[in-house]
Amino acid sequence: MEFKEKYQSLADLANSYMDNEIQENEGLEKTIYSAMRYSILAGGKRLRPVLGLAVAELFDSPPGPVLPYACAVELIHTYSLIHDDLPAMDNDDFRRGKATNHKVFGDAVAVLAGDGLLNHAFESMLKYTLSSAQTREDYKKKVNAMQLIAQSSGVKGMIAGQVIDIESEGKKLSPHALKYMHKCKTGALIRASVIAPAILCDATQDQIKSLGDYADNIGLAFQIKDDIMDVESSLEVMGKPQGSDAELGKSTYVTIFGAEESKKMLFEITNNAIDSLSIFGTKSEFLIGIAKYLANRNN
Repeated sequence: MEFKEKYQSLADLANSYMDNEIQENEGLEKTIYSAMRYSILAGGKRLRPVLGLAVAELFDSPPGPVLPYACAVELIHTYSLIHDDLPAMDNDDFRRGKATNHKVFGDAVAVLAGDGLLNHAFESMLKYTLSSAQTREDYKKKVNAMQLIAQSSGVKGMIAGQVIDIESEGKKLSPHALKYMHKCKTGALIRASVIAPAILCDATQDQIKSLGDYADNIGLAFQIKDDIMDVESSLEVMGKPQGSDAELGKSTYVTIFGAEESKKMLFEITNNAIDSLSIFGTKSEFLIGIAKYLANRNN
């Protein structure tokens, strides 16, 4: 199967799962379900669940046992985007080419929609874990995968990065601080997307180390590419306005290193990601394809 077709087939699996998980509700609280569905079904690359399902395939595991955890990361990622777009944060009007959640449902409901997606992520993982664990060891690895996802999305991961991002507006970050910020804000959930499925698939420590190196590198590459696109792309291509980071006075790889140096870094880091998968041989072909796709994407 060609890369694009395979990627789309895995994204479709994730979309179907999330569509079924968060259904319309006709009760008095129906607005919150509509707001949650609005953002979770608004499109996007589905990078995080695709990575999770690709790791399952790497270990010859069927997608079913990994899907609840892979999609939970996407629910968490989407909640973070809803909150990130709020007036109190980045104050963005567009996301994925559509009006942001708070522009459609108001600030209060948008906050609650994000909260709802975060809670549902853990509810769905716990529900599956409790219903499917067959042995003590099986139960333990599923809880370990959830713990990693929780830590990666919390104050030691994504939230830490977001706080640094907010507090650094109008300031020039050091290269070390910039890298650390994005390791937390963007990289932590990408790493969880790769390592949590590896845990579920009984990966060895050497395999987890290699996949962790891969995840760290593509997470950094993803952010560098985002920073490049922020100055070179457009609303029609990216789904959000060009130059939004500059308007907020944020430090980016482009503002610190310049566009050309950032492109060189992107190339080197992508190659590092690919090299880290060498222990898997040809079985890592699709994960290598993802690394190349992220470095060359337009949105």
